Amino acid sequence: MKTFKTLFVALILIAMSPATAQDADKIIANYIENTGGMEAWKNMKTMKAKGVAQQGGMDYPFEQTIMADGRMVIVVDLQGQKFIPQAFDGEIMWSTNFQSMQAEAIDTETTMNYKINEAKEFPDPFINYAENGYAVEFISEETVEGTECYKIQLTKNPVMVDGKEEANVSTYYFDKENYVPIMSETTMTSGPSKGATVQTIYSEYLEAGDIYMAYEVSQKYNGQVGQTIKITDVVINGEVDEALFSMPVITTTTEDKK
Repeated sequence: MKTFKTLFVALILIAMSPATAQDADKIIANYIENTGGMEAWKNMKTMKAKGVAQQGGMDYPFEQTIMADGRMVIVVDLQGQKFIPQAFDGEIMWSTNFQSMQAEAIDTETTMNYKINEAKEFPDPFINYAENGYAVEFISEETVEGTECYKIQLTKNPVMVDGKEEANVSTYYFDKENYVPIMSETTMTSGPSKGATVQTIYSEYLEAGDIYMAYEVSQKYNGQVGQTIKITDVVINGEVDEALFSMPVITTTTEDKK
């Protein structure tokens, strides 16, 4: 894998763009061009990533498979036992119940929120964002941990939370030199962490097929590190066993039926 470097064409784009107050579309265009170009991004049909998630002092090997039609599955190895924290088969989201180790459908509201947003984002939320009903806005120029950045607001389709519609907004900080996101921020809209600010830090941009992507992603909740993901291998447009996405049939034992 080659380490990320600024491409010549990106230097041309940067030189042609105003030094300040760039609009969001120009920043996004530079980002796409600088990480492989629109054609390379749109040629992606499948992506399989392997790596290790670190949380609570523990390492969890994982494998994530994503399809252009929105189907996805994450398989985590918990001390030799396979566990699926999240999957989408094209119609419903499901996961493995850690106690029973049986597959369970995730609630309808969560599934619908995923279908109208994340399921349409492959391979990147900024590719064809307008076609997905999203909007972008240049906010300002800011310095993030010593790096000068462009601050872009991404407004996605509203989500339903307990039957009420909630805004779905994220803020991205693009490195002014390389035009790649180094951090994003959003607010949790549901669950026990509702209202918490989630910061996602992107680093180690490396080559994956014909594009460049972040191989290390860390999340902070109200400033506290929650999880770090380190990707070790990425396969673009490789063969995929489509049975991976299907929710297994729930099995019952004689004891269960009593």
